Parts: sequence; structure tokens; C-alpha cells
Amino acid sequence: MATKEDFISKLNKALEWEYAAAIQYVQHAAVITGAKYDSISKELIIHSNEEMLHAVSVSDIITDLGGTPSVDVEERTVSEESEQMLEQDLAGEELAINIYKELIGIAEELGEYGIRRSLEDILIQEEEHRRDLLSSLGR
Repeated sequence: MATKEDFISKLNKALEWEYAAAIQYVQHAAVITGAKYDSISKELIIHSNEEMLHAVSVSDIITDLGGTPSVDVEERTVSEESEQMLEQDLAGEELAINIYKELIGIAEELGEYGIRRSLEDILIQEEEHRRDLLSSLGR
């Protein structure tokens, strides 16, 4: 069984990935080129804003559990090729989906049902981001 301290640690890691995703999306939106990427460029800014909202939610959860939200930022990836940027963003969304599924399980295990619900809302948006990226990549 996970402890509250383990949960806070894993939430902080998720927070660090949220920061990284927001930064990466902003950078990719600014440098992505090609007519076929015009619509996704705008969508990447929306994704970035949503990632920052996730960061706020996760920070609040950490604080509610008695922890201190991290200010560290996880690894960001950049490329000079537009399609590769979207692949990098997709990989980030896949990671986020896996992280939130694990966190939801821990919240359930700890009887933190309100937190579980908040994490499920984030997961839903991460899955939407994945669908947007897959669509832009023609999959």
C-alpha cells in the first residue's frame, strides 16, 4: 500500500512533467512550420494552457495533502522538424496518461476519492491531447 508521502512524491513528479509539457508546447507552437501544421500550432497553445491548469490542480492537491509543490521542471524535448515535434508531444501525452492512471489508483487505494476525481479530470484532458496529436499526425 502506498503512503501519503509516496503519493505526494509521485504527484510532485507529475507536476514537474506538467511544467515541462507547458514549456515544450509553447516552444513547439512557436517554431513548427508548414501549412499542414497551422491548425495544430494554435492547438498546441491551448494544450500548453491546459497543462498549466493541470499544474495548478496538482499543486493544490499536494498542498492539501500537506506537501510542498515542486518548482523543478522535467526534461523537455525539442526538434527542428515539425513532425518530430508532434511525436515528442505525443510521447509526453502517453507518459502523462500512464502517470495519471497510476496516481488515480493510488488515490483510490488511500481513500482519497475527491483527489481521484480531480486526477480523472486531468486524465480526460491528457487523452484529448493525445487524440489531437494523433489526428495531426494522420493516425
